[in-house]
Amino acid sequence: MLTLTRKKGEEIVIGDNIVIAVREIGSDSVKISVSAPRNVPVFRRELKMAAQENREAAAAGADAAGIAALLAQGSGRPKQRREEKEKCDTK
Repeated sequence: MLTLTRKKGEEIVIGDNIVIAVREIGSDSVKISVSAPRNVPVFRRELKMAAQENREAAAAGADAAGIAALLAQGSGRPKQRREEKEKCDTK
């Protein structure tokens, strides 16, 4: 990891087309601006992590719903087979 010291108004250039500028320095925060091409996604880390957690939770929910549906389908099959077997036995 590269750590740089910058003052208000100074910039950092990444590659040929991404510029990070220090806009304001407060007592407990720093305002920065990011200039990047539209095709380069720029996210705050906490939002990206929250989105990832939401996707994982949704996938787990979908998996759980799918398993529940399969179990519900599967619970009727043994009964159906027993009924079919009983019909064959009585003939």
